[in-house]
Amino acid sequence: MAIEIHWIRDDQSLAEHCRNWHELPFVAVDTEFMRVDTFYPKAGLIQIGDGQRAFLIDPLLIGNWQPLADLLDDSGVVKVLHACSEDLEVLLRLTGKLPQPLFDTQLAAGYLNLGFSMGYSRLVQDVLGIELPKGETRSDWLQRPLSDTQVSYAAEDAVHLAELFTVLRPRLSDDKYAWVLEDGAELVAQLRREVDPESLYRDVKLAWKLAPQQLAVLRELCAWREREARNRDVPRNRILKEHSLWPMAKSQPNNLSALAKIDEMHPRTIRQDGEFLIQLIKRAASLPAEQWPQALPEPLPIEAAGILKQLRAIGQAEGERLGIAPELMLRKKALEALLKSGYPNGPYQLPDSLRGWRRERMGQALLDSLAGAGETR
Repeated sequence: MAIEIHWIRDDQSLAEHCRNWHELPFVAVDTEFMRVDTFYPKAGLIQIGDGQRAFLIDPLLIGNWQPLADLLDDSGVVKVLHACSEDLEVLLRLTGKLPQPLFDTQLAAGYLNLGFSMGYSRLVQDVLGIELPKGETRSDWLQRPLSDTQVSYAAEDAVHLAELFTVLRPRLSDDKYAWVLEDGAELVAQLRREVDPESLYRDVKLAWKLAPQQLAVLRELCAWREREARNRDVPRNRILKEHSLWPMAKSQPNNLSALAKIDEMHPRTIRQDGEFLIQLIKRAASLPAEQWPQALPEPLPIEAAGILKQLRAIGQAEGERLGIAPELMLRKKALEALLKSGYPNGPYQLPDSLRGWRRERMGQALLDSLAGAGETR
């Protein structure tokens, strides 16, 4: 069946269509973008599906995104996306807004126990019985004109995404539907939370092995790398390779030849930023002790693996009872944060990352399990 496609190539047309979409209970939203040599995604196409038709918005021709921003912000219209973390970045970059309420069909599949982290093509095949053609994800979405294959691929995405919502929504209980929207709101909240460049050093592999003075250097290197990647709009590794950060903080090279010996140090980095990096390291290394970060906690010991397994089992049992994919229940990071809050002897505190219905339904059981584990040790 041929898909009815409407192109939106000017501000007036976008505003008119957005007025119509405000009257709908939901719209499907998808994006195509390029992110090969840039920090930020470059939008190549925005697709909207209303259940019958596909609307293709050409972002290279739109100047005023306010109508779409207002639609994304309209709490009366559910926005349907799939595995949408990068789509959210594209929309935020273009419009300054993020979709709410957000219904992620990948999450919905997990709540219906159809599978965890399902790809879009497989979900369409399993739920709608439609086999999609091989994707155009690697093609150039900034080229003009787009090929017929690209246009067809993009339009099908918008139409089938809307169809997925109409099939999946009735299969979700009211509770599960609310939880899908809750998780969607959390995805949006995560993107809204400004990542402080000064805190990124905590995520560097093996950072816990560094002394506070070395952590001060690592903190400055990570913060500089993040800010430069954003300012220059290039991938972080183009500024400074991930694997170079730790050895730089550890050995603190004080000349270009020492810098060149650092793991995975690119000659371009030495040429462009070498002298600056030497000075940055020197400045950070000479900070007074009161300005050093605190030493980072060691990872949980091997003996803690059994307790983590015990905590995971609480989520798995609840998932089985509710008919939800077990992987969707309790995140590994949340369980580790819980265990680290009081290991080995307690008392334990539920981490902020354990929110909403998960906290309500499983929080006390997790704390009780840890109290029991403490008594048996």
